[in-house]
Formats: sequence, C-alpha cells, structure tokens
Amino acid sequence: APDITFDPDPEFSRQIRDALGEEAPDYAVSVLDLSDPSSPGYAELNADIVRNVGSVGKLIVGLAWFQTMADVFPDVADREALLRNTELIADEFVIRDHHKVLFFDPETNAKAYRTIEVGDKGSLWEWMDWMLSASNNGAAATMQEQVMLLKYFGKEYPPTAEQKARFFDETTYAERGQLFQDLMNSAVERNGMDTALFRQGSFFTKTGNSKAAVTSSHGNVRELVRFLYLMERGELVDDWSSREMKRLLYMTQRRIRYASHPVLAPFAVYFKSGSLYKCMPEEGFTCGQYMGNKLNLLASIAVVEGPTPGRDYHYLVAVSSNVLRKNSAVAHQTLALRIHRMIEARHKASREAAAAAAAAPAVISEEKNESPPESEKPDQRMEN
Repeated sequence: APDITFDPDPEFSRQIRDALGEEAPDYAVSVLDLSDPSSPGYAELNADIVRNVGSVGKLIVGLAWFQTMADVFPDVADREALLRNTELIADEFVIRDHHKVLFFDPETNAKAYRTIEVGDKGSLWEWMDWMLSASNNGAAATMQEQVMLLKYFGKEYPPTAEQKARFFDETTYAERGQLFQDLMNSAVERNGMDTALFRQGSFFTKTGNSKAAVTSSHGNVRELVRFLYLMERGELVDDWSSREMKRLLYMTQRRIRYASHPVLAPFAVYFKSGSLYKCMPEEGFTCGQYMGNKLNLLASIAVVEGPTPGRDYHYLVAVSSNVLRKNSAVAHQTLALRIHRMIEARHKASREAAAAAAAAPAVISEEKNESPPESEKPDQRMEN
C-alpha cells in the first residue's frame, strides 16, 4: 500500500453522502481506494463520530495477542509453534455466548457445529479463528484472558492449571484490570493509533467482566480504516503478524451483512462486523435483531480485493450506523453495492483506455526501410 494521508476527496465524499440520502446523518463511513497505488483516493462521512462497534473490537484483541506474542517470542518460528501446538481448555470465561463454531477432528474427519462449552479444547489458532471468523464472544474473552497470562508468565507461557489458578489468587481485581487495560491500549498506541478513537475496554463475556476491572469500548470509522491500512502495509506489529491477522479475517463460511452482497462474490473479502441493538415497547412495530427502535448499532469493516480479469480493485471500508427501525444488515449490504459501484466508476476511464490499447492492432512504421549492408544481413540458410 502506498503512503497516504487521510485527507478526504470532496467529490468522492459527496457521492457517499448522496448515496445515503436522508439517512446520511445516522451513518459514519470511511473508504480508502488503493486500486491505483499511484493515485489513492479517500472519502469519509461523519468520520468524527465515535460509537460502540461491538465485535469489531475483537480486532484489538487479536492485535494485542500478536503484539504481546512478538514481545515475548521475537522469532516467528517460535510464535508459529506456540499457536499450532498450544491447546487451550475452555474455562468459565466462555460463559456465555450463542455463536456457534466449527469443531473438527483431523484424525476422524468428524465435524460438529455448536457453541463452546466449558471443557472444550482447541489450539490457539482455533481459538483465534473462533474469535474472528465465527465471532464467538466466549473465544474472544478466552483470548483476552490468554493475553494477560502471556504477559504475566512470559516465556513460561502457557501456564499449568495450578499456575493459572495462582495468578488469579495472587492478583487483585484492580490489578488484573490494570494489566488488561494496559495490554489492550498499548497494542493500539504502539501501532500508531489513538485509543480515544478505537478502544476495547471490556471483556466479551459477563464472566470475563467479573474477573477484572473494565471500562467502555468504542470505535471510529477513520481509525478503523487506518487499522486496515496498517495491516495492508504489514505494519501491525510486523509483516508476519499483519498477514496472519488478515488471513484470520477472511470469511471461510457464508458471508453476512456488508460482505454478503452478490456484487462482491468474485472478490476476496476480509471482513468483521459487530452489532448492538435495544428495544422498547412501540405500538405497531416489532423490534428485533438489527432492527432496534431504541438503539440499532451496526459496524462493518472490509478489505475488498481482486484480481478478477479486467476488474482489479483493492479498497478498504469502515461503516457504522444507527438507523432505528430498519434492518441494518440489509442496509449495510445495499451500501456495499453502492460503494463498489463508486469504485468501479472511479477507474472506468483508465480501465477502458487500457482495454482499448490492448485491443488495438500493431502500428506499422511508414519510415523508409533501408536494407542493411550485405555483411550485416542474417544468414538465410536452412539447416536440415
């Protein structure tokens, strides 16, 4: 990714505002188009708004894990071995979440798709995947616990069950809270972002929040796109960590919300989303998921990239919205189409010119063809 400044293009930004019409005040949008590295384009709408972004905050948990792991184990081979060979057993931090995850036994090929229960086992890689791909809150809270344990035990990580129990016995609620906040915040700050704009201040389960002092969480679309931009540049911790975080964001199961529009089907989409809705009694209205009438927050981040022949695009998007009484999942899906059409329009002329140049017949020079001297003519004999 090229060096860029987050100075919005007025025309590009106007197109986003116009696409949202009267609902524009309820949206915050940030788009960075890297399709032409020599001429990146940035647009934003209400990008100063700071809101709760729900499960998008799991990006910070992943970043904190990779940052702390790099601090303790600088050698990438050691980090890969730790993720692959360390098996975690679910404890009370997983209580309670409804998101199902995939359990797979490579020896028997047996598969099960269910929620995580206390006693379930998985490698660190699996727990990271459950947190980011399946967006399981129990997995996220478990990884938040593990970041604290990794920092506390250092190269002695992973601790035994007895060592982990002593950690909780010998530290106070406030001390664990300070450790937790330091790890979440320092990961953001050390990687060039502002915790006033993007912060994960709590655990993702009620049980987790009972184990350490917590605070509020929030996000800002400009800072979320900055996160994606740093990831694309290989600057989240280091190149290896950035690449692995991006891989974990790739949707290996069905796409949802912003990522689900059919126009994105031919493209790779690296995606995370988070929702929070609240309902209150209202005559004639049925409140429900993504359709809150008191609060209806939905946040989405996406990296969209080709290649598809003749349609090579690469852009980063962050959206947060609070449109009451409307299905925000469908609204974000529709916005995905509109933004993609904007990206296509931005590059239409250059793509058409390139296609025309490629299809044009070769031009034959009309200059006088002077024969070379006999001594410079190629040997015309055929060898049998």
